[in-house]
Amino acid sequence: MNHFESKALIWDWPVRLMHWGLVLAVFVAWLTREIEGDWFAWHVRAGYTVLILTITRIAWGFVGTRHARFSAFLRGPRTVLNYARGLFDRHSAPSVGHNPLGAWMIVVMLALLLAQAVTGLFANDQIFQTGPLFGYVSGEMSDRLTTLHKQIFDLLWLAIALHVVAVFFYQLYKRQDLLRPMFSGRKSRVQVSGDDEISSSRLGIALLLVALFSAMLAVLIATAPEAFLFGF
Repeated sequence: MNHFESKALIWDWPVRLMHWGLVLAVFVAWLTREIEGDWFAWHVRAGYTVLILTITRIAWGFVGTRHARFSAFLRGPRTVLNYARGLFDRHSAPSVGHNPLGAWMIVVMLALLLAQAVTGLFANDQIFQTGPLFGYVSGEMSDRLTTLHKQIFDLLWLAIALHVVAVFFYQLYKRQDLLRPMFSGRKSRVQVSGDDEISSSRLGIALLLVALFSAMLAVLIATAPEAFLFGF
């Protein structure tokens, strides 16, 4: 039996591409505001990428494959609490998709990413650079959104740090590999029943969603009022 015959497909291509795409886009967005030089244009492009991928991932949570859908992995408080009580049990059975705690962390991170990207569209640097939708709001409102944009980013870094710590916790303490399946999309058939395996990634539908949301954003930006940073 070869490597792939012993494993079942769990994470579709869209989930994996959006996951690693967001990792890269957030890193580029951070880097282009930290290094010296005029990297604002690349910061904006990274922000667009974060926004499109986040919106697409949210939509994929309703129309995607089985383990990508919110209805498949979000659980109520009682289930989450019961899972949390056994968190340090080394012998607990691994979840096929997101575990009850990790599921809500996904929702929190998506909410933070969406808020971060949206506020950035209206932000300014109080010198000469503005977000593409700055013209839709007053200067005072833009300043407020700029402050919020920075504050949300701090919360996002905290969420990312918790996410990374959780991955290492599961890897080293519980001996559950969460990282490699996010590359390969596959888990051992010992952990996955026949009903849990997905048969395809439905990549074409995800690409259509990306194209749709990208076109909508492009129209919104193209029709935005001209920004005048000075004189507000």
